[in-house]
Amino acid sequence: MLIIGGGMAGASCGYFLADTASVILLEREEQPGYHTTGRSAALFYESYGNAVIRRITKASRGFLQTPPDGFASGPLLTPRGMLTVATAELVDRLDAMAGLEAGPATETLEGDALFALAPFLRRDRIVKAIYEPDAMDIDVNAVLQGFLRGMRAKGGRTVTDADVQSLTRAGSIWRLQTRAGTFEAPVVINAAGAWCDAVAGMAGVPTIGLVPKRRTAFTFEPPAGADVTKWPGVDLCDESWYVIPNAGRILGSPADEIPSEPCDAQPDEYDVAVAVDRIMTDTTFDIRRLASRWAGLRSFVADKTPVVGFDPASEVWMP
Repeated sequence: MLIIGGGMAGASCGYFLADTASVILLEREEQPGYHTTGRSAALFYESYGNAVIRRITKASRGFLQTPPDGFASGPLLTPRGMLTVATAELVDRLDAMAGLEAGPATETLEGDALFALAPFLRRDRIVKAIYEPDAMDIDVNAVLQGFLRGMRAKGGRTVTDADVQSLTRAGSIWRLQTRAGTFEAPVVINAAGAWCDAVAGMAGVPTIGLVPKRRTAFTFEPPAGADVTKWPGVDLCDESWYVIPNAGRILGSPADEIPSEPCDAQPDEYDVAVAVDRIMTDTTFDIRRLASRWAGLRSFVADKTPVVGFDPASEVWMP
C-alpha cells in the first residue's frame, strides 16, 4: 500500500496497516508532520466537535493513555482541563452544547467556582462555563513519532521529498510519479490533508469538496508571577477565541476558519489583531507583545465529519 501524506492520518494508517501489508508512506516535505499535524493546539478534549468527532476522541483515549510498549518514552496525555465559557448573550448556546450527544463528563460552573479555575477571566463579561476536567494536553509529536517508528519496526518505509506529480492506473496497479522516484502498488491511501482533493483529481477520482481553512495561533507571556501550570484551557462557546497554557506561555487563537488554497499557511496580521482584541475583551490579559505566531490548515467537508473508506469507483482510500 502507498500512503500519500505523512501527517497524523497517514502515519497512523501506516502504523496499523503495516501489521498485515507492505507499506510505503510518501511525504511531500522534508519531514512528516510539517503542516497541520505540527501546528495544532495540542489539546485532547471530548466535548469538541460534532457527535462523530466526539465518539472518535472518546474511542482514542485508551490508546493514548496506555500506548503499546515502546511507542513513546513518556506520557502522551497530561492533565489540563478545559472551560467552555459564555457571556450573558451566549448562555443559551452554552446550555445547548452541554446536552450534545457523545459528550464527556462535565460540570457547569458559575461565580467563584468558575473564577477560581480561571482567574484571568473578566467577571463583568463571563457568566457561566462548562468544565471538562478530563481534557488533556497531548504530545502531538510523540504520537506522530510513535506511529512512524512503529511502522518502520513492522517493515514499513517513509520517503520524504516525495511530492506526487502524477497518479495513474494500469490494470490493477497504481503508479505514482514523485520527486523521489516512481512507486507502484495496488492500493493508494490519500492522506494528503489540504492536498487531498488535488491528489484525487490526479487519480481521476471524484473530489469530495474538501476545503482547507487557515487557523491562526500565537503565544504570549502570562502576567508576571502567574503560575499557569494549573490553569485550564478556555474557549468562548461561539468559537471566536481560545487560550491554552503552553510551555510556560499562553497560546491564543481567534479560532478562525479562513478558506485557503493548499499551501504552507502563514499567519495574517489582521487575524492576529482580531484575536488579541477578542481575548483582551473577555480576559484580564494585557497582550503587548507576541512571542511567536503561526498558522495551519484544517481541512473539512461541508458537515465537518471525517471521510473514510474506498472511493466506490477506484481503489484509492481516504482516511
